[in-house]
Amino acid sequence: MESTNPDVTGTRDVGEHARSDAADNRRVPVSAVRAMTTFTAADEEKQRGVRRMKLTATGMLLIVALVYVLAKWASNAGAGDWADYVAAAAEAGMVGALADWFAVTALFRHPLGIPIPHTAIIPNKKDQLGVSLGEFVGENFLSEDVVRQRLRAVGIGNRLGGWLADPEHADRVTAELSAALRGALTVMRDSDVQAVVGEAITRRADAKDIAPGIGKMLQRIVEDGGHKRAVDLIVARAQNWLILHDDEIMDAVQGGAPGWTPKFVDRRVGERVYKELLRFVTEMRDMPSHPARGALDRFLTDFASDLQSDSDTRARVERLKGEVLGRGEVQDLIASAWTAVRSMIVSAAEDERSELRLRVRASLLSLGARMAVEPRLQAKVDSWVEGAAVYVVTTYRKEITSLITDTVASWDAEHTTKKIEAHIGRDLQFIRINGTVVGSLAGLLIYTVSRALGA
Repeated sequence: MESTNPDVTGTRDVGEHARSDAADNRRVPVSAVRAMTTFTAADEEKQRGVRRMKLTATGMLLIVALVYVLAKWASNAGAGDWADYVAAAAEAGMVGALADWFAVTALFRHPLGIPIPHTAIIPNKKDQLGVSLGEFVGENFLSEDVVRQRLRAVGIGNRLGGWLADPEHADRVTAELSAALRGALTVMRDSDVQAVVGEAITRRADAKDIAPGIGKMLQRIVEDGGHKRAVDLIVARAQNWLILHDDEIMDAVQGGAPGWTPKFVDRRVGERVYKELLRFVTEMRDMPSHPARGALDRFLTDFASDLQSDSDTRARVERLKGEVLGRGEVQDLIASAWTAVRSMIVSAAEDERSELRLRVRASLLSLGARMAVEPRLQAKVDSWVEGAAVYVVTTYRKEITSLITDTVASWDAEHTTKKIEAHIGRDLQFIRINGTVVGSLAGLLIYTVSRALGA
């Protein structure tokens, strides 16, 4: 009794329904279209169930029709009033069954193939249903209040804390983070990173005058006496070097003497120069108040002041900075530094016993333990999660709901109707069965009341 509507049948290419949205020109994935329009084995089984229920509902209609015919025949044959009651019930059952058949059929196709207005609702109103579904989801599931209430009820901070406090879970998160880090470093090209890092360092250095900063740092070092340890080290190493290379120093002095001077004079001069130089360095090493140390302190203090206030000194430092940064050796140093750092991080991420992974694991366990017992930390985590979720749903609500509307719009009407009917058609057939039963009972009640009032 249910026919297929010729207006909505016919072979159409599914691919043509994967069309672009008019507003933002996004294309619905073909896989989403095929997933909806492909009739699976499970769908076939559900459709067979629908057919069985249709036969049951239609069978009940035929039964009440037969009962009506027999009851009318019995009534005309003088069987008694009971036949009229049965005929009234059967007649109302037929009306209810036909009305519900029409209602159920009108959802999916034109009844008897007749294009009656407001029938074949699903194939004709498919796009509008998709829009309405998208709006319903956006208003009732993607609103800020709903998202906040739902996430607050879940208690993500408390649950996440308890989950992370488990060593097995901490190990799992550590492994996943390590894999993600290795993957990110692997796909990144060294040349790109080196270029970015080098350009960033150069740009930052060029944009900032470094002389005042160096001057302030040098001033604090001198005021704190931090440079004295460096001076102590230098003069100590200088004395050791002089002791080990005395012959070389004297030979150098003799080699610079005029050719007309006697050799023994050159020798005595060289020895004298060496002894004075060694004495000077030794005294400077052993005497914290040595005049040379004081002169060095005054020089460094004046130089720190000039770096901060003298324009000529600052300009010289800037020129030196530009020359240093422009040298190929410096850029090669930056490149080699990134390569070394990347290799070190990858190796640490791969080694389960590396200090990096052990510290990450310990941090996760500590964070989980704190989150499990500290309400303030739980509230902070919940607030972060709620804020992120609210931002996503409020910012991208249109994109999320358009996924629903665009996907529904891309479905083939005929296949969509068949698939929906396969999933809900069996339950809808109970409407026809109930209509038959309820119609019969209602008809019997109405006829009984009419006879009672008429009597």
